Amino acid sequence: MLKDNRNYNAQVTSNTALLKTLRDKLPEFFMADKIDEDGSIISQGTFDFEKFKKALAENSIQTELTSGYQLNFIGKDYAKKQAGEAPTTVVLPDKVHNEQKENKNSKNLFFTGDNLEVLRHLQASYENSIDVIYIDPPYNTGSDGFVYPDKFEYSDDKLQAMFGMNDEELERLKSIQGKATHSAWLTFMYPRLWLAKRLLKETGVIFVSIDDNEQANLKLLMDEIFGEGQFITKFIWEKTQHFGRQKINYYSNADYIFAYSKQSVINDKLNEILVEYQKEEFEDAPLYNNSNNENILEFPSGSVQFKIADGEYTHSTDEKYLLVDTVSVENGWNKNKFRMQFKSRWSNQTIQEEVQKGTTFLVKSEKFAVRAIYAEGKQALESPRQIIFTQQSMQNATKSRFGQRIDTSENATNYLNNLIGGEFFSYPKPVSLIKYFISLLIKDGVYKDDITILDFFAGSATTAEAVMQLNAEDGGNRQFIMVQLPEPTFTQNSDGTKVARKGSESAFKAGYQSIDEISRDRIKRASKKIQEEKGAELPERFDGGFKHYRVLEPTQATLNDLDSFDIESGDFLDNNGNSLLFKESDFDDMISPFSSKGLGFEDGAAGEETILSTWLLADGYSLLSSGEKLDLAGYEASYVNSERLYLIAEGWSSEQTKELVNIIGKNEKVIPTIVLYGYSFEMESMRELELALDQLDTKVNLVKRY
Repeated sequence: MLKDNRNYNAQVTSNTALLKTLRDKLPEFFMADKIDEDGSIISQGTFDFEKFKKALAENSIQTELTSGYQLNFIGKDYAKKQAGEAPTTVVLPDKVHNEQKENKNSKNLFFTGDNLEVLRHLQASYENSIDVIYIDPPYNTGSDGFVYPDKFEYSDDKLQAMFGMNDEELERLKSIQGKATHSAWLTFMYPRLWLAKRLLKETGVIFVSIDDNEQANLKLLMDEIFGEGQFITKFIWEKTQHFGRQKINYYSNADYIFAYSKQSVINDKLNEILVEYQKEEFEDAPLYNNSNNENILEFPSGSVQFKIADGEYTHSTDEKYLLVDTVSVENGWNKNKFRMQFKSRWSNQTIQEEVQKGTTFLVKSEKFAVRAIYAEGKQALESPRQIIFTQQSMQNATKSRFGQRIDTSENATNYLNNLIGGEFFSYPKPVSLIKYFISLLIKDGVYKDDITILDFFAGSATTAEAVMQLNAEDGGNRQFIMVQLPEPTFTQNSDGTKVARKGSESAFKAGYQSIDEISRDRIKRASKKIQEEKGAELPERFDGGFKHYRVLEPTQATLNDLDSFDIESGDFLDNNGNSLLFKESDFDDMISPFSSKGLGFEDGAAGEETILSTWLLADGYSLLSSGEKLDLAGYEASYVNSERLYLIAEGWSSEQTKELVNIIGKNEKVIPTIVLYGYSFEMESMRELELALDQLDTKVNLVKRY
């Protein structure tokens, strides 16, 4: 399948991903596919642009679409091509880790590898399946180490042919490689956000952290990929309380978190929840309206009845007040009549008019603050509800406008240093910040069970700990998927000695070889800490483990072997195109390179297991659904979801064909599709299997992969 994917990628253009989305959403605008005699697709139907234009014209929106503005940057077409490409890597299970007691039944996943490749692998199995995405990508500050990493694997001639570029345009495209320009950052982010959108559920929400360097570009990029109508809000997190020695005029004290939804319908729902959190901060506030000049508000200890005092309002030059008298107080409240003053931005005249219309005022007596709920149902909030701000009186903690305490960057650093025993990350996000965003979607038990949270810039794995903490607190069974690039903590000299990489000295000294090792260790330590602190109160279904997979590119030698194999004849070709004898001894070499040892690790996975993991994702199955093992006369096959039988190992013979056909013929197993690894089968055995399946009354689809 790797070879097929590499050939497919060579044909991918800048609009392939867009056409796939259009095909999914608007199939009526595509021509019919060309089908071979065996039912396989020869070529997909093309997009009927004329029909599409006609549909637009009939709805009078074509002019609006063609005259709209868009974000352009060097590398955009290349980024679009990347969004449409298939993965060219394999998924290696960390068998030793995954079989440990705490991880064996875990539904959490951690991928070590390039997040672009991981997102490609997840497309089939997790499309429209992720509830919440939070990412903290590189900020492109100039000091955060970000450079555009792509090496442009295609030749200059190929790149020019792909995008119709002249020499000058090609030079501009290649100028972003290894650079930290705005165009380089946008080219890096575009395919990742595009693929992330496809993973979100229709009710899903994505949160993206950023600072001043790229926040304007991120907004335009998110508008283009998700749509302006899917923008929910821009949260502002005051990440620190002190300014150090820097001049306040030159100090940036805030990060921004952009929130977008997959569908605009979730915007309304999320905004309702945001308002609910606003109300919770004012939970002890009396309500006032013009319903018979009185309103009943239920308090935990009883109820209090109020009315507007004689319709009188006082007003000073610097403050505005709404004056209220109590007419009766019950259930333990002081029964003496008293007058309360509430600060408001509305003028006396406006307040009077709104009261007469039936507008309700929500009052926070402690802070003398007023909120209005208009008679028409519209809500007015005194302060921007998306600000998460620092309060000096809260001992270096922050508090959202919804009453939640949010830590600062200093808090997060100190906490993480104590947890993992060293300062290995700069400016980690606090757990409370991520919990806050996830908590926006758990009102009344919603978004608590069977919820998946994805973070494909895992970093210090704060998101994973946030998920575990929430589950420990409310008994939920949310699952996380983390992705982290294995950035080395060292550089290697020509003599083979390792030297700590700048900025990773303490991590290297502590024995960590890569950043993802620290991320995984943090999850283990956080899980242990949560379990110790909760003790007997820990929910029974608490999941404190995770399955680990590495996403790796096979060696060049393996790729060369794949390229040299002639699928039609089953032969290898030499450099001159002459056929070479395909020996049985060559079979091992086409499996063993995909084992843990062949890919450079001691995780204990066989090549068959790596191939199976890779295929499960490609075929739309979760890695958690590995299925059952089926014994076919001593040959072990994987039977998944009562739908597919995977034949990967070598050693297939007539005996196995007879056993399999017997099982299918007697209806002992329903096997609609068989997928086999072509390199493991001698051509004679494969043809014998094909002929035997054709003779069955039941139609079985045989898929051969290389």
